[in-house]
Amino acid sequence: MIPIPPADTRVAEIADIIQSVLAPVFLLAGIAGFLNVLTGRQSRIVDRARDLEPKLLQSRGSEHDRYIAELRTLDTRMKLVGRAVWMAVLAALLVCCIVVLLFAGSVVSGHFGRALAVLFILCMVFLALAFAVFLFETRIAARSMRVRTALLDHQAEDPPA
Repeated sequence: MIPIPPADTRVAEIADIIQSVLAPVFLLAGIAGFLNVLTGRQSRIVDRARDLEPKLLQSRGSEHDRYIAELRTLDTRMKLVGRAVWMAVLAALLVCCIVVLLFAGSVVSGHFGRALAVLFILCMVFLALAFAVFLFETRIAARSMRVRTALLDHQAEDPPA
């Protein structure tokens, strides 16, 4: 016959497991918030690129060149945000693996300490890289939002009398 531990003991063990898993779950929630910011930026970049496409096709000369330069910048920004999303999602998947190993290690009395440490380190590396790429993208965005000198120096014409 299989010995069954008291019901209170099993519930207490599960409660301890859940407590140890809470920190990675909060990390997962933070990554989700960061992903929300990234996808919002990506949506705005795509909207701006779609807004410029018809203007580009109707433009000529220096105006055309300015639209091309802006579309190239937007394309670079889209790529960077896409990479940051990819790395943040990978970090989130690693957090999920950490949670699974924490539960599995507690339930089966496994020793996953080294695997947990490696997964956590990888998670932090990918999350840090995602933040670094995001920082780089925001610098490009800030540089591209400069007001042209020609507009700043523009003088309104006097209305006809």
